[in-house]
Amino acid sequence: MTSNNSPLEIHVHGQLTLRENVTYDAVEDALKPLWTFAGAKNLSSGSDSSYEDEPGIKFDSIEKILHLCWTISGNVEIRQVLDEVCMNLNELAQTGAAIEVTFYDPEFENQDDEIQPKGESRDDLTILFVGPNPASIIKIQRDLLISDVLSVMQRHFDDSELADVLLEIDKLFNKRLNNLVSSLDLGKPPRGSSGGHNNGRKPRHLH
Repeated sequence: MTSNNSPLEIHVHGQLTLRENVTYDAVEDALKPLWTFAGAKNLSSGSDSSYEDEPGIKFDSIEKILHLCWTISGNVEIRQVLDEVCMNLNELAQTGAAIEVTFYDPEFENQDDEIQPKGESRDDLTILFVGPNPASIIKIQRDLLISDVLSVMQRHFDDSELADVLLEIDKLFNKRLNNLVSSLDLGKPPRGSSGGHNNGRKPRHLH
């Protein structure tokens, strides 16, 4: 029987293009919650994966690309750590990128196949998004969805028949972006305002 307290294998995978002025020290600082979670004293000592055939965490200081193919043993508390890391990486990112986080339950998988498992596997896949602004994140979300949709629908339809489907997906994401921009604008003073009265109405602020 699996225990919710037993360790999971956590695999973090992605590739991020960072700004030209980003240094190794900045990357190390941004990833500090992650390598600290792994029990390391710095990025260098915490960048190796549990599996030798995985490159781990690598920063190409010439191309300014952060490569993530890294597995550690841990628990679901890493979700909060990853949220913090993504917020840090937003400040360094040049373009939008997706980070896949896979949780494997080794205790469940190692049970005897002839024995009916008493618990349920805790395997899970989470996709996190990083980007310098909301538009870049929405773009990578849109690109991933289109890739998924095409991989399914191309089995049944020619590409020429899918133009309307892609158009509707674009409309949905454009609407999401427009709504986001509008909500952010609500927290700003009206154009032409110099901080004076606003007809007695208080502006809405996002929380």
